[in-house]
Amino acid sequence: MINTRHDAGRAETVDVPIYAGLVEERGDVLAEARRTAEQTLREAGKSLDFGLTAADAG
Repeated sequence: MINTRHDAGRAETVDVPIYAGLVEERGDVLAEARRTAEQTLREAGKSLDFGLTAADAG
């Protein structure tokens, strides 16, 4: 299934055989990109954490 459009914050999903075939053939590139982006954000958050609290920053 793939998200096709958004209505008031709700995504409508439909079955798209071509997309399913591509996922089967090439892998789910979108899901992999999402996982990589989330991992990168976590690692960046750890790297940029200087241990300051809000009181120290002000």
